[in-house]
Amino acid sequence: MEEIVKVTRNYQVTIPASIREKVEIREGDLVKIVYDEKENVIKITPLKRKRLTIRAGRRISVEEIEEAIEEIMFEATS
Repeated sequence: MEEIVKVTRNYQVTIPASIREKVEIREGDLVKIVYDEKENVIKITPLKRKRLTIRAGRRISVEEIEEAIEEIMFEATS
């Protein structure tokens, strides 16, 4: 699959809908961008992250919130 997109003055590009749908990228998702020097190409990989759920009816501690944030940040950098 191939699409041509324009780079904006802020160096942004839009991932075409046909590609977003194929790899299931949604607004707010994270993607990893890697420049492959060997092939001289840019690779974009969607990062699948677990949806964080919190049971209603109980208080959430600061520690639980910090732990959830750390887990999300770790997943984003792996």
